[in-house]
Amino acid sequence: MIRYTKGHGAENDFVIIEDADAAFDPDAAWVAAVCDRRAGIGADGLLRVVPTKAVPGWEADAARADWFMDYRNADGSIAQMCGNGVRVFARYLVEQGLQKPGRFGVGTRGGVKSVLVPEDGGDITVDMGRAVWPEGSAEVLVDGEWLPSVNVDMGNPHAVVFVSDVAQAGPLTQRPELRPAEVYPEGVNVEFVAALGPQRIDMRVFERGVGETRACGTGACAAMVAAARRDGAVPGTAYEVRLPGGVLSIVEHEDGGIEMTGPAVLVARGELLEGFPATRG
Repeated sequence: MIRYTKGHGAENDFVIIEDADAAFDPDAAWVAAVCDRRAGIGADGLLRVVPTKAVPGWEADAARADWFMDYRNADGSIAQMCGNGVRVFARYLVEQGLQKPGRFGVGTRGGVKSVLVPEDGGDITVDMGRAVWPEGSAEVLVDGEWLPSVNVDMGNPHAVVFVSDVAQAGPLTQRPELRPAEVYPEGVNVEFVAALGPQRIDMRVFERGVGETRACGTGACAAMVAAARRDGAVPGTAYEVRLPGGVLSIVEHEDGGIEMTGPAVLVARGELLEGFPATRG
């Protein structure tokens, strides 16, 4: 039987599976079945907890991070990073005694992320690294109008679109239309961002491989830096990013480093019964 833990960060939810022996590499169909909200446990993604030294191609990061967050989207596809997932992952490591509270590194496909987990169980802070501004940009179809987007990479790609009200994004039951599509050959997360006041923004997001989620950490960081550039904010200015699932506090420091602070909650533990799901790696 496979044991799992369920957790969320600002209602961006995950199934966590510990694989200390690095013996289990689930295939996409297995992950999708587990994340299915009607026939499985239900989640926006799966976090596999595996020793960094055992992850091919990332062994060198073991000197700075004992554990690697092997993140899979709800459709089973592999993603480089997940900001809310890192906080939930860090909470799991501490509560399972795999790390002590305080500051430590977490290995990801977006590089090692330094996290700060307070002893009192409060919000977790993650050093998200620096934003990258790739060349090229796309337009996004919003309520029948093509609007320009800002191209920001936070370890995964984001197209940030400024709107007057996030309701303009509509139901977000399908991937937003972009042009030209070749700007994002591997897909993209699309953020719809509206100003709420000084250093306060509202955001909805459509995540590639998932759909609309209640929150997106890397997307919130991308939205924050795009808004700060637009507003002419000085380095070190903190922004409050309001999402359907909660609030994240994000600051871009003078050296370009971005820190995100937000909740991370573990809600349940259990076992997958033998035979479910039918497919696995």
